[in-house]
Amino acid sequence: MARATTMKQIAERAQVSIGTVSHVINGTASVRDKLRRRVLDAIASLGYQPSQLARGLRRNSTNMLGMVIPDITNPFFPRVVRGVEDVAFEASYRVVLCNTDNDSVKEKAYVDELRSYRPAGLLVIPAAQRSLSFNSEYPMAAGLPAVYLDRRPAGWRGDAVVAANEEGAFQATSYLVKAGHTRLAMLTGPSHLTNASERLAGFRRAISQHKIRIGQEYVQETRFDRETGYRASMRLLRMLPRPTAIFASNDMVALGTLLAIREMGLKCPRDISVMGFDDLEFGMFTDPALSSVHQSGYQLGATAARLLLERILGTRLSSRQVVLPTELRIRNSVAPPSALAG
Repeated sequence: MARATTMKQIAERAQVSIGTVSHVINGTASVRDKLRRRVLDAIASLGYQPSQLARGLRRNSTNMLGMVIPDITNPFFPRVVRGVEDVAFEASYRVVLCNTDNDSVKEKAYVDELRSYRPAGLLVIPAAQRSLSFNSEYPMAAGLPAVYLDRRPAGWRGDAVVAANEEGAFQATSYLVKAGHTRLAMLTGPSHLTNASERLAGFRRAISQHKIRIGQEYVQETRFDRETGYRASMRLLRMLPRPTAIFASNDMVALGTLLAIREMGLKCPRDISVMGFDDLEFGMFTDPALSSVHQSGYQLGATAARLLLERILGTRLSSRQVVLPTELRIRNSVAPPSALAG
């Protein structure tokens, strides 16, 4: 096994001091262009790769950004990661990704481990479980720059990037009402998550504004996934009277709703309309194509990465909480209620 190239070998090849090599590699002092070029040529010829961990120990941080997401199987989150990664790479930072499977214990273990690697900062989408105290446990308690995105922990006053969840849900529900639906139902996300509670608030605001009353049983909680969306939809579809429209709090839940409708021998939108939230790409290929509230996962990630880099580089001291706009995308899964609906 070949031995790693040392700074001494680079200094000997470039005919400069070890200190000069260190200044070029670490950027700790200016070096004349001629000497810098000799050092860089020596590094290239010897195939030297600096240890990010060793540099992190010297500087007390690396060029690594830790990112924690709750569910890698949900197509929305890779879009967020891509936005983060593009901005980070352009700024010469690298992203280390951890998937928690919506397990808060696993989330805390990842955050603790990431901190031991001395990252420059963290980006966190909190898990759906509620056992952690986000206000005090991490990561700001250790002075580590952090941005929460998509889901903002209750009481969090630091940097955050979220979508206009309440307004998006309000617009979606209002559209259903204006299409003639008065027997409405909603499949919410976990009640303690801010994005889920905001979407529910938008739904409630819309039905209140249009003077529609629905029973509490027509609001069912899910885990923001297809399986619980399917089970909750089956409960709704067995109710009498059956709702003529279901607003699902994300597209994965809506996918479960479409499956339940098919298994019950019903047709969407003839018997029941379905509206989602996220506007994931697969929604254009479902049968029928899914109407949804569009939010840009890529923009969410890119904005969060820029906020974090501003904090790391010290170009901004005050906290920012950015709310990105949403947009209604109407396709074939929504129609006026049919006289055939039960």
